Amino acid sequence: MSVTILVGGQWGDEGKGKVVDLLAESVDMVVRSQGGNNAGHTVVANGREHRFHLIPSGILNPATLCIIGHGVVVDPSAFLQELERHQASGIDTRNLVISERAHMVMPYHPVLDKLGEEMRGDDRLGTTRRGIGPAYEDKVRRIGFRIGDLQKPVFLEKKLRFVLRLKNETLTKLYGAEPFDERAILDEYLGYAERIDPYIRDVYPIIQGALTEGRRILLEGAQGVMLDIDLGTYPYVTSSAPTAGGACTGSGIPPSRITRTVGVFKAYATRVGYGPFPTELDDALGESIRTIGDEFGTTTGRARRIGWFDAAAGRYAVSSNGIDSMVLTKVDVLDNLDAIRICTGYESKGELWDHPMANISHLKHCEPVYEDFPGWQTSTREARRYEDLPAACRAYVERVGELCGATVDVVSVGPDREHTLVRRLPL
Repeated sequence: MSVTILVGGQWGDEGKGKVVDLLAESVDMVVRSQGGNNAGHTVVANGREHRFHLIPSGILNPATLCIIGHGVVVDPSAFLQELERHQASGIDTRNLVISERAHMVMPYHPVLDKLGEEMRGDDRLGTTRRGIGPAYEDKVRRIGFRIGDLQKPVFLEKKLRFVLRLKNETLTKLYGAEPFDERAILDEYLGYAERIDPYIRDVYPIIQGALTEGRRILLEGAQGVMLDIDLGTYPYVTSSAPTAGGACTGSGIPPSRITRTVGVFKAYATRVGYGPFPTELDDALGESIRTIGDEFGTTTGRARRIGWFDAAAGRYAVSSNGIDSMVLTKVDVLDNLDAIRICTGYESKGELWDHPMANISHLKHCEPVYEDFPGWQTSTREARRYEDLPAACRAYVERVGELCGATVDVVSVGPDREHTLVRRLPL
């Protein structure tokens, strides 16, 4: 039996989907543990690009059972659209299951998300406006709707009557917006119920049975550690826990059953939206890396902010999540640079920090401390083994691991499966 947690080690968009696709061939089950369709994983397999938002990217392996866990918030409309798109492309989705405990995004959530962002003005968070935060807020307030509620129409109607009264009060009196119609929402969601019903399960016995039988399980996280609601750059964070701890709570697997935690990191850093980003390259070099790396969001299409690799943030992610194996992606994007930098810490008000400080103002205005490395200035796309990489590239990769405190076991030098160099399979 092995249970592996996969987390993003930065601000998300590290290439986790590709790593899940790699590891899914060696596991029996993949469980998505948190987030919603504000996340996006892109996998290139056999020359074809597949985009995932809610469905675990392990679905490309027909032998792998894929579970959307109870830590996820599911927009039924978005789920069905994604499901139909993958089915149309020939992907077998019969091995897909949704936890009956997973909460739903309701029609008023995206509206409240948008109105809340607009009210914040210059202090807006930069959300995807898909209603993920308001859905998690209702979950914590204990007025959320769960996927299993679709199987209880009488209960659904009764609860909606109560909850919608609260929501319409907020919409009309706080924002001056139009109220929602109860009957229209009920008809819409009961329409989803029939189509989603075949996928809804009590996943507790499924997951516990897999543990008892010694199955190999992979827990797939979304976003990244620096966007964690507690550990991240609050308030510029997501609304869930994209950490190893969040993977346990979002799947129902206890920490004592975890055998390995894998952290996925990009060879440089990116961030979407607002918030402090100490190593940001807001110049022509950053724009060049953005273009070469195609750094535009899978979900929103927004241009990502670009920065040098931040080993202080990486060390923080490794130590706070128990990461013992690193994957470094998009190394090839740095191929043409004549010099490369790694941030090793920050200077703030005369003090040296080896990890991100909680004070957002201090983190925003700190000065990164850098180590400089020569570039390798040759293509790495043709490499098929780690040993094929230029010496300068290997030195950079190994220094990243040293500074973060974990070994780099997998290096990615391109988008396709063949561009993945495995030193040791992290399972």
